[in-house]
Formats: sequence, C-alpha cells, structure tokens
Amino acid sequence: MSFQSTKHYIVSDELALAVNAAVTLEKPLLIKGEPGTGKTRLAEELAAVLGAELISWPIKSTTKAQHGLYEYDAVSRLRDSQLGSDKVHDISNYIRPGKLWLAFTAEQRPVLLIDEIDKADIEFPNDLLYELDRMAFYVHETGEEVAAKQRPIVIITSNNEKELPDAFLRRCFFHYIRFPDAELLTEIVGVHFPNIQQQLLSTALEVFFELRELPNLKKKPSTSELLDWLKLLLAEDIPVEVLQDKQQKGGLMPMFGALLKNEQDVALVEKLAFMARRR
Repeated sequence: MSFQSTKHYIVSDELALAVNAAVTLEKPLLIKGEPGTGKTRLAEELAAVLGAELISWPIKSTTKAQHGLYEYDAVSRLRDSQLGSDKVHDISNYIRPGKLWLAFTAEQRPVLLIDEIDKADIEFPNDLLYELDRMAFYVHETGEEVAAKQRPIVIITSNNEKELPDAFLRRCFFHYIRFPDAELLTEIVGVHFPNIQQQLLSTALEVFFELRELPNLKKKPSTSELLDWLKLLLAEDIPVEVLQDKQQKGGLMPMFGALLKNEQDVALVEKLAFMARRR
C-alpha cells in the first residue's frame, strides 16, 4: 500500500510516509496536531482509498477502555427476568460489542479510528495495551475469546491536551502534523474551492497568517476555520479590496467570527488596530 494525497484530501510527504510506515509495521498510527488540521479526516480518506470500512470510536472524558471491548447490560437482563422472558437464559443477549470487537470481527480489514484519545482518563491508553498488542480479549460473562480475524489499521488522534504513557507511545508509530505553510494551504484550498480568485486567496492567506502570528492570541485559527472563512467570503461575495483595506488599516476582518473564537482574541485584534491607527 502507498497512501498519497487524494482529490479530496492533501497530505504532506511526511504524513504519507508515516501512514505507509505504520501500515507496514502493523502498529497503531498516533497522530498529533492542532485541532482542525485534518487528523480525523485522515482516517476517513484512508478508509475511502482502501475501500475499507471505517469504524470510528470518538473518545470522551467518561470513556473507559472496556467500552471499546463490550458492555454487559445487566439492567436489561434484570428487567427481562422480572417479565419472565426466555432471553435471560442466554447471557450473550445482553453483551453489546464495542468498537474494538467490531474491528476484530470484521470480514475485511477495517480502519479503526480512536479519536481524541487525550480526552479520556490517564489510565485509558494503558488499559488498551494488552488488547492492541494481542489483538484479542476475553469476554468474562460468556467465557469466549474474541480474536482479530486480521489486524485492523488503527489510527489514534490526539490534540495533545495531556501526555500519553511511555508504554503506550512505544507501541505506536508517531507523527505530528505541522501546521501547513502557505504553499500547502494553497493546495488544500484549491481542493475545496477550485475556482477561487488567486488575488483573493493570496490576500486572505496573508491576513490569516498575520492573525496566527499575533502575540498573546488565545486560540490560533486552524485550517478548517480558514476554509469556513473562505466559504463565507465567497458566499457573501466580499471584494478583495475590502480585505486589502482591512489589512492595511487594521481592524476586524470581514466574517471574523469564523476565525476568532473568543472575546479576548476579538478585543486583542481591535486593540492592536486602534494602536496602529494612532501611530
């Protein structure tokens, strides 16, 4: 397998190498990077390229590793026993397969996305080590072992909100998605807006990178937010002269709500523009 950019998704050479290396080594690919840099989209595009099923497991703060294996619905079994249902005699009726179970038992090799693993408890990655190593787990209630028919391609994403255990990192192939430069961003935008005027795109990227480089900015705008902003500029038919005027004189850019996500950053941009006008 040789994964490269697709007509819907542009990847750097380094990211393409990381995907191919992880597949060759049969190790989970741990992807880190700023929110909005396309980590989740990577798994979607990889599954599409391979013609494979994408099994997505979004992680929350309350997610436990056991949820990925299976859950035993004891409440339903108790209710059925009170109602006299014959289902209660077969405990397997109350076992709910998790995402790992589905990935292990898929007929064709799937892509398993464990999305935003850093949201979970610190013990969550360690609790997955045994299953990811052996590609099997034991169902205590039924006494059966669920083993992978073939090793799924595992993509794990992290926004770097907390450190992951060394033992877990050792079992992964790691790649950090660097924020795209202007050249790569131009390619990415071209995929989504092939007919955009080059002067508008050039000026928009200048405004975008100037914004990202502002000191003390609480949240830097991401690639996905740039795409949202450009979509609004095109939908509202904002002339390039308006962007150029704002860029030269300072102030909030048109449709700034797509790029600035909190009041502190809005106030910062307004303050810097006011100071620039006074000078």
